[in-house]
Amino acid sequence: MGTLADIAVEAGVSEATVSRVLNAKPGVSDSARQSVLTALDVLGFERPAKLRRRSAGLVGLVVPELDNPIFPAFAQVIEDALTQRRFTPVLCTQSPGGVSEDEYVESLLDHGVAGIIFVSGRHADAAADHERYRALIERGMPVAFINGYVEDVPAPFFSADDAVATEIAVAHLVQLGHRRIGLATGPGRFTPSQRKRAGFVGALRRLLDLSEKEAESWVEESLFSVEGGAASARSLVERGATGIVCASDMMAIGAIRGVRDAGLAVPRDVSVVGFDDSLLIGFLDPPLTTVRQPVHALCSAAVAAVADAIGGAPVPAREYVFRPELVLRQSTGPAPDES
Repeated sequence: MGTLADIAVEAGVSEATVSRVLNAKPGVSDSARQSVLTALDVLGFERPAKLRRRSAGLVGLVVPELDNPIFPAFAQVIEDALTQRRFTPVLCTQSPGGVSEDEYVESLLDHGVAGIIFVSGRHADAAADHERYRALIERGMPVAFINGYVEDVPAPFFSADDAVATEIAVAHLVQLGHRRIGLATGPGRFTPSQRKRAGFVGALRRLLDLSEKEAESWVEESLFSVEGGAASARSLVERGATGIVCASDMMAIGAIRGVRDAGLAVPRDVSVVGFDDSLLIGFLDPPLTTVRQPVHALCSAAVAAVADAIGGAPVPAREYVFRPELVLRQSTGPAPDES
């Protein structure tokens, strides 16, 4: 433990106040007590046993692999929100060829978790077997799902409005004068892909007066990865696209690479829009224009839903949709002069 003086300086309180907090004595305001506890954490000191909050229970958090920076962002916000409610988060991350979602769920049940939150899991895959979720709910396990929806699973789902996301991106490019706009998205079996595609096609029809067939022809399905984005961009650029909307920031990074591989520049020749606004995306070259997922709102709502269910007051089982927002940076610009 550091000296009282060190902690007092960091907390901005007197040494006497620090002493009272450390010894769990009365007569200290909540704000002063919190300042002392924060100072302990900042200085790297372990809290005395009598000051440690007892856990309200374990809550599992199942997320995809952490290579995509948006998933660590989800995990961090959810873990913080659970901790504030005195729950202990148990993080389970999936990777290709690693532990499956089902195996993680079994392990979480063996550990006696009080609830489980799923982020972009099998519930986002329309072709997957969702009986596993119904079985969890039937046994009374509080669950919440982020980004994905299964109509016949009676649970709360929290999603970014994927259709609106691509509509916003297309409208931005049209405003910049682009008329040949493509969509680079993931496999069509995923609900977010289906919704992004629908929003994109609808926007092209409404804003550029394309037929449904013409609008659909500007959609390139690939993988939700850098490589998938690059492959889609090369195909779209070959067909003359001057604007590319991507279903994720990772795909957008790949799209920029694909454009450059074709000997073109972003945004001089081709504008690129991402989706997520994950950490460090604003520091790319060029900084990426993207549609920001409302991560904090989604995570806070999902944690509240699980906590309320654990407390015996579950929220209605339905989908709750949150609106994303466009973040303007330097990867988009006016359409190139075609004269």
